Amino acid sequence: MYNLHHLGWHSFQQLCLTIAREILGQTVQSFLDTNDAGRDGAFAGSWTPVPGQHLSGQFVIQCKFSNKSSFRLTKSSIMEEVPKVQKLVADGRCDVYILMTNAGVTGRQEAEIKSEFSGVGVKHVLIYGSTWIEDHIKENTRLRMLVPRMYGLGDLSQILDERAYAQARAVLDSLREDLAKVVITSSYRKAVEALNEHGFVLLIGEPAAGKTTIASMLAMAAADKWKSAVLKLADPAKVVERWNVNEPSQFFWIDDAFGVTQYESPLVHGWNHSLVQVKAMLRQGAKIVMTSRDYIYNRARQELKESVFPLLSESQVVIDVHDLSDLERQQILYNHLKMGKQSLDFRTEIKPHLEYMASHSRFIPETARRIADPLFTKDLYLSEYHLGQFVEKREQLLLEVIQGLDVSSKAALGLIYMRKDHLESPITLQGTEAQALERLGSTLGECIKALDALDGSLVNHMQVDNQSVWRFKHPTIGDAYSATLAFSPDLLGIFLSGSSIENMTSQVTCGNVGIEKAVVVPKPLFPMMIARLREFSASDRYKVQWMSSWGAKRTLYQFLARRCSKEFLALYLEEDPDILNRLSELGLYLSIAPEVDLSLRLYEYGLLPEENRKKFVKVVSNYAIEGDDVYALDDNGIRCIFTDPEFEELVQTVRTHLLPKLAEVREKAQTSHDSTEPPDEHMQNTIESFETLKKRFSDDTNAIGIIERELDLVNEWIAETDPPKPRRSPRTLGRVEPADAKCGDRSIFDDIDAD
Repeated sequence: MYNLHHLGWHSFQQLCLTIAREILGQTVQSFLDTNDAGRDGAFAGSWTPVPGQHLSGQFVIQCKFSNKSSFRLTKSSIMEEVPKVQKLVADGRCDVYILMTNAGVTGRQEAEIKSEFSGVGVKHVLIYGSTWIEDHIKENTRLRMLVPRMYGLGDLSQILDERAYAQARAVLDSLREDLAKVVITSSYRKAVEALNEHGFVLLIGEPAAGKTTIASMLAMAAADKWKSAVLKLADPAKVVERWNVNEPSQFFWIDDAFGVTQYESPLVHGWNHSLVQVKAMLRQGAKIVMTSRDYIYNRARQELKESVFPLLSESQVVIDVHDLSDLERQQILYNHLKMGKQSLDFRTEIKPHLEYMASHSRFIPETARRIADPLFTKDLYLSEYHLGQFVEKREQLLLEVIQGLDVSSKAALGLIYMRKDHLESPITLQGTEAQALERLGSTLGECIKALDALDGSLVNHMQVDNQSVWRFKHPTIGDAYSATLAFSPDLLGIFLSGSSIENMTSQVTCGNVGIEKAVVVPKPLFPMMIARLREFSASDRYKVQWMSSWGAKRTLYQFLARRCSKEFLALYLEEDPDILNRLSELGLYLSIAPEVDLSLRLYEYGLLPEENRKKFVKVVSNYAIEGDDVYALDDNGIRCIFTDPEFEELVQTVRTHLLPKLAEVREKAQTSHDSTEPPDEHMQNTIESFETLKKRFSDDTNAIGIIERELDLVNEWIAETDPPKPRRSPRTLGRVEPADAKCGDRSIFDDIDAD
């Protein structure tokens, strides 16, 4: 059922000691030493392993591990332990001897082995072979959660019940290989605690620090222990859409929630729009795990409404790769090499250098994955110096690997990149992608062959949101591919002409505006970019025509506002001067209106004519005065577009015109409530507007009194309109104890080259 022979000697001992604690209920003192005197663990006390069998005294646990899947325990294979046990008995340290092994044990051999140990004075001998261990792993969900490698070493259809397996298979089957290599780290333990306490965890870390690995372990444990439906989604906004109120144990996993390699503002706005409903989902028992690169999250947090959803800060687990212990690093490297694609000869040759590699300051989990794949090591000389360079210069070496690929393989990677790391399978070319592939020297057929050859090394074929897709094996592959674009103007030109505009606008910047990992379009390619942007009038994300046009406008304005230099914007305005008049056609919800962002950017660059500035000021002022949208009073960016006299006039007019009729604003909002909409969600904008007014008039006692009274009435209305639903009892995974520290001098890599 489980391929326990893949564990390695150290991981098997950890498994045995975990079983002793979880199944046998004993706190075991571990030794884990080459000179362990015949005991890998010990405890003293009383124990009743089965009803009617009471054991007491000094207990010794010995683990017998084999790398061979068909190994059978024999009397001769344990004879070297007999003298050690005899000495332990003589010293009064062994009344009960427990032998745990991943080998098969026949009844005859068990009797012979027990006779040997009884013959040297052991009162009771217990032998637990692979069948006993596997049965207890199968029966105990918590044990599997504590040793999540089991999910990758067994058949998921046997581990999970039928329903949970069907729900989790599409998401997790593609990760089974990675699950077989996972290591319990302090970050995983913190993530379990956050999920237990809040039902929500945000995993933040540098690229390749192990965020996705931890998320996959949590998802697998949830599917196993709670029978949760696991949904891996690409867009935070889809969480609410896919929530089933009758399925309280749903588990939502959003990887790279705010952008894969670069910050993507629309994803943050989608999340902000869903925050109130997400809180309701968590109260009903749903679990949510999100991941984000650290530099992307630092950008996102400037726009996230943490005041509305404080769990964003309360349940963060920051994964710092430098926090990995030496033992964790070594175990990560061991697992990847042991279960990787390298030959036995390679593992033997690299073995003396593995502890050095694991201790290197730039070692990350992704390093272990690459050293285990021949694609990354075909020209690597296995010396300490060159292996140090392999770890140190990981980005440069990855770039060299990609540049060394054949034409069709590079074109295949380009196709994934043009689709923003989400190439739907079976592949159907869109727009001008066929011409782009032709210019890259390949065809769709050749790309499909290349993808099949690269599967598992640079790319993965997997399920995302119920759709088969090709993705980069790791986002760092996408980082490296984007670097190849930057080195070649011709290649970049092909990419700009072949990509969909919607994808391209979240991957490039026109000029260098300081966005990390973005492909910078140089000045000679500005005309090409302007031509492509001018033809963008419909978004593929929306089926309805007016929504499609709105989506295209929003994408264009956000791109111009956030990802374009002054020089590019000046050229764009020459080609499309009418855009200045369209910016004055502002709708409500100014905080997310792309016209606001673009107007502010043009004003900052001195490109917004005075006539258009005045139109902008007039529109946002009227919204504030009527109580429709008071964002102009709160946002420092909008404040800068006002002159001082204009802003003072706005504040005074709001004080005399809006505050006296604030009750009317509240009543109007309440009256427009649709019974199908949660009342707290419906009133969220009103509440935020009133809070903005409180901050603006904080020095006016009378104004504060009016505003707080209306806020109280809003909250009373919400409570009356939506009686509180009974909170479901929380589902917890339970505490994850730290792994035992390695004792003694036996290397984890001792059996890395065992066949």
